[in-house]
Amino acid sequence: MDTSELDFPLERLERARARIAASVHRTPLMRSGALSARVGTPVFLKCENLQRTGSFKVRGALHRLLRLSDEERARGVCTISAGNHAQAVAWAATTAGVPAVVVMPEKASPTKVVASRAYGAEVVLHGDAAAAFRRVRELAEERDLTFVHPFDDAEVVAGHASCGLEILEELPDAGAIVVPVGGGGLCSGVAVAAAARRPGVRVWGVEPEGAAAMHRSLAEGRPVHLDRVDTVADGLAPPMAGTLNHALLARHAEGVVTVSDEEILHAMRVLLERTKLLVEPAAAAAVAALLAGRIPVEPDAPVVAVLSGGNVDLDALGRWLTERAGEPTL
Repeated sequence: MDTSELDFPLERLERARARIAASVHRTPLMRSGALSARVGTPVFLKCENLQRTGSFKVRGALHRLLRLSDEERARGVCTISAGNHAQAVAWAATTAGVPAVVVMPEKASPTKVVASRAYGAEVVLHGDAAAAFRRVRELAEERDLTFVHPFDDAEVVAGHASCGLEILEELPDAGAIVVPVGGGGLCSGVAVAAAARRPGVRVWGVEPEGAAAMHRSLAEGRPVHLDRVDTVADGLAPPMAGTLNHALLARHAEGVVTVSDEEILHAMRVLLERTKLLVEPAAAAAVAALLAGRIPVEPDAPVVAVLSGGNVDLDALGRWLTERAGEPTL
């Protein structure tokens, strides 16, 4: 990879934020007393579950679409997603007046499928995550569409960096920011924002044990592809780490830790009971890592957990919270 591809100066990130500012929410940054007491340092929650379409994904998706050429806009775009990026691209494409086709795994959350169609996209259900990735590439060639990668794209990363810039403006003394990791788009965006704005801030990623592509990639020094993923957090379950995202996290992040599905669901329940915030399993991963003691913290050095989305499968919610989440310990 050309090292120039890893260059995300503050000016570039500020321009990206300005492009999307009028269309996306500046989400709340909330302090949690209950979590602060348990973790041993002030804990703040960046509530991307309250973002448009219910997740952070609109930041990168809209920025990518706004950077299309006139010819690309006319032809349309396609993407692959288990749900949140699908909804984000569908909404962003409608907002930007661009036709969009979204490929989703056959077992994608029905709620997210319905929402993606409602936002205006053509939805194609196809196989598992790996098969869906192959199908979207075929559709891009067959229909001459521009592929909008869900995470491995510099313009997507630049859009997601706006989340990190907001955190650091509102909490300039933050010691660490903890971010859920699927392919790595959000975490690498937050990491480049921290590197540009506040180089001393430590950025940690969190993955499910059953879909730890980035954790393995950083350990092996190269992006890896997983033969199988198995996690309740469908938003953190792509079968590979992004090449660009891996390089950015290797350069700017402290590391990526893993948590179990049970720890994720426990954190999801704690968030609902103690903060009254309903988040999807993927979004609870950062809090799960803090509750499990996987992230080193310092007293009086505030830590921010990014709640990446709130698009919950309501049919599964009761089962998750009663059968596997355990009792709160706060």
